[in-house]
Amino acid sequence: MTAVRVLVGTRKGAFVLTADGKRDRWEVQGPHFAGWEVYHVAGSPAAPERLYASQSGGWFGQIIQRSDDGGATWAPVGNEFAYAGVPGTHQWYDGTPHPWEFARVWHLEPSATDPDTVLAGVEDAALFRSTDGGSSWQELRGLREHGSGSQWQPGAGGMCLHTIVVDPRDPARMHVAISAAGVFRTDDDGGTWQPANRGLRSEGIPDDDAEVGHCVHNLAMHPDRPDTLYMQKHWDVMRSDDGGAHWYDIGDALPTDFGFPIEVHAHEPDTVYVVPITSDSEHFPPEGRLRVFRSRTGGHEWEPLTTGLPQQHCYVNVLRDAMAVDGLDECGVYFGTTGGQVYASPDAGDTWAPIVRDLPAVLSVQVQMLP
Repeated sequence: MTAVRVLVGTRKGAFVLTADGKRDRWEVQGPHFAGWEVYHVAGSPAAPERLYASQSGGWFGQIIQRSDDGGATWAPVGNEFAYAGVPGTHQWYDGTPHPWEFARVWHLEPSATDPDTVLAGVEDAALFRSTDGGSSWQELRGLREHGSGSQWQPGAGGMCLHTIVVDPRDPARMHVAISAAGVFRTDDDGGTWQPANRGLRSEGIPDDDAEVGHCVHNLAMHPDRPDTLYMQKHWDVMRSDDGGAHWYDIGDALPTDFGFPIEVHAHEPDTVYVVPITSDSEHFPPEGRLRVFRSRTGGHEWEPLTTGLPQQHCYVNVLRDAMAVDGLDECGVYFGTTGGQVYASPDAGDTWAPIVRDLPAVLSVQVQMLP
């Protein structure tokens, strides 16, 4: 029977949660790197025992950790992230110029076919690749060399490249999302990039057709329909059916269209999940009720999923990388909260139960399928 590994990054360490295909009993390992921020933990689809973790701390800076035994042991690997050969500045909050700086790795995206290849999205926004299991890194410089780079500026969490979506038909084609710049697409393996933000509207940007400057929180794609993309934006839930060339709003039926994560069912390209929160200043569920909203129609209708979730006095948040799905026949859905709970649904969202409670604030949740 196929097993499931849920990888959890938190404010104070990483945790590895494992269950068999029934998903009713979970083994909890951790904390790994106790006391340190772990922004993202990612498992290689090509090698079930290969894990990568982005460990960040104020004293020692950014460290990439790698495990080759499913998280039992870890070792630091190369961390040579450098902005080389791309001159200039980007904009800061007040529009003043600010030099490019490296702060942390927000997201790791291992290759679907090669366990030694992994992409890294970093702050300040840039994209790096390693082809030797994280031992060395090279920037895909075409992104920051795009002529709009000087206009990028940070969102509230920093100017981070936080989402990487690779087209399963062609690994040279991918989308990335940057806060607060927007979505960019490459068709030539990162050599050149183009903005993919047409149809987005953002408060504070006077030009309705602004090419960049949009605060995108997350992107999701189903591998069977890679030209359809879903977006959770800073206000607005959006959809594109042409690879990001144009976007349209699908969030009108939600109680609020502000939130951070968005995810797609493993087997149903039209089934989408979001977790609305009250507003950009009130990062908690509307009315203190933790609800996941599911659409089975690609965003045209939405239903609240509440069974097993707290429906009063709940004031947690679910961050952008803290939701994932598994690939079992009955798709499992998982999310973690800033209150330290990791919830799982073995039935596509119909019912929920906590795998574990009282962890540090959860920053990321990812699922790895095991043979």
